[in-house]
Amino acid sequence: MKHLKIVLIALFTFGAISFSQAQSKIAHIDSNELIEAMPDFQDARSQMTKLQNSYKSQIEDMHKELQEKSERYEAEVSEQTDEENERRMVDFQESQQRIYEFQQKAQEELETKQEELLSPLFQKAEAAIKKVAKEKGYEYVLDSTEGGNVLVAEGHNMLPEVKAELGI
Repeated sequence: MKHLKIVLIALFTFGAISFSQAQSKIAHIDSNELIEAMPDFQDARSQMTKLQNSYKSQIEDMHKELQEKSERYEAEVSEQTDEENERRMVDFQESQQRIYEFQQKAQEELETKQEELLSPLFQKAEAAIKKVAKEKGYEYVLDSTEGGNVLVAEGHNMLPEVKAELGI
């Protein structure tokens, strides 16, 4: 009986040690909140807004010019020859196509600029998250950004430590 107690105690102790070693330290962080708190993000947002407004203004001007052309062509349709009206229709369609192509190019340039501005921020944030996780002994860091896969974020939120690491 005494041996059984010792064996049971040894198994229990070994099991408890194994269980505690099997548990991993897990933390979470809202990466969007971190990025938005970075001062460089505000600069990037400002640059993107300025560029978007510039493109928007150019596109609006192009649409206004096309509308004026359409109205002028419509008012003069009865005064023009069939050939001239056909040429004007082709001109109008080409103008529409140029606007469409400009919009597509503007969208591509906005996406490229966004990547150019935000990529260094993401890299900086990731490096800080990894550094803090290593310093605090976290084996896993889950992104608790809304819409992510983290269902419960009751564990340690390392956002304050990472902000401190980044000086924000």
